[in-house]
Amino acid sequence: MADLHFELVTPEKLLRSEDVHMVVVPGTEGDFGVLAGHAPFMSVIRSGELQIYSGPTTVSARIHVEGGFAEVNEKGLTILAEAASEA
Repeated sequence: MADLHFELVTPEKLLRSEDVHMVVVPGTEGDFGVLAGHAPFMSVIRSGELQIYSGPTTVSARIHVEGGFAEVNEKGLTILAEAASEA
C-alpha cells in the first residue's frame, strides 16, 4: 500500500511534512488511525499524543498536540494544531 502524506501545522509554522505508514490521532470521540487511502474525514482533536508510524509496527515519533483539527482527503492527512511539541 502507498504511503500516507502527513502534515502537521501550528499557527507559527509547518512542523512536519512527510510520507508515513500511519498516524494515530487523538480525536474528541476517541483515537483513530489514518492509513493511505482513508475515506475523506474531518475531526476535532483533543489534547493528546499523535503517534507516527514509519512501518506497520514501528512508531517513529510521538508528538504532543494541544487541540485543533484533523482533515483527511485525497492528498493525505493534515493536522492543524493549536500547539505541538515532540513527546
